[in-house]
Amino acid sequence: MNDQTKNQKTNTKIILFNENNIRRAWNENNSDWDYSVVDVVAILSGSSQPRKYWNDLKKKIYLEGSELSDKIGQLKLKSSDGKFYSTDVLDTKGILRLIQSIPSKKAEPFKLWLAKLGDERINESIDPEIAIDRVVESYHNLGYSTEWINQRIKTIEVRKELTDEWDKRGVQKGQEYAILTNEITKGWSDLSTKEYKNLKNLKKENLRDNMTNLELVLNMLAEASTTEISKSKNPDSFDKNLEVAKQGGEVAKSARIKLEETTGEKVVSGKNSTNLLE
Repeated sequence: MNDQTKNQKTNTKIILFNENNIRRAWNENNSDWDYSVVDVVAILSGSSQPRKYWNDLKKKIYLEGSELSDKIGQLKLKSSDGKFYSTDVLDTKGILRLIQSIPSKKAEPFKLWLAKLGDERINESIDPEIAIDRVVESYHNLGYSTEWINQRIKTIEVRKELTDEWDKRGVQKGQEYAILTNEITKGWSDLSTKEYKNLKNLKKENLRDNMTNLELVLNMLAEASTTEISKSKNPDSFDKNLEVAKQGGEVAKSARIKLEETTGEKVVSGKNSTNLLE
């Protein structure tokens, strides 16, 4: 089992889940929440002895060879007596997988929801237009303006063109994508992706979903510029792609500075979706 106690951000929170408290802590390394497994089990199993239930279930999961057993970490979380004890935790994906292993009526709604999501994703893989319609509907339901939604959909298109270009240049998905994206963001905004999210008080939330129209436009310009520069220069190594990413970000930075000088207003903002939807 993994020991996630090290390098763990110390702030912990209590969240309400079906009128019960589930302890969680933000994992800075994984950019995700770690949830107390026994708290989730107590709610969904209905057992009067959730710790025993979890210990038995954990053995079963291990014997079945489920990869979930390798995902369990440990954190010291505050208990009802005010003291901190080592507690088994799982991230969001792990908790959703765990729910599928709990046979109870309370877990059934979550299983149905997961099945519905799976069905939607399969249909979207067959007809991508369905995915676009779902995204637009979701943003409308959240209260975003039509103008903002149009900009956001355009950013998705521009981002796809950029990642397609990276694929052609041999850039690897995951860490290399993240490094180049961070370079582009820093190039135009003078903030790393992490600093930008901190400015907007975000954790797992998508940064673009919390940008103003102007921020979206400039971020889009930075990514589109990176794509065009890459097509022109044909970078054949990661270091060269990194240099192109810097140049793409600088194009949008020049536009940002000119706009700020003209309007006297800063473009990079601490506003997040809470402010945008007011």
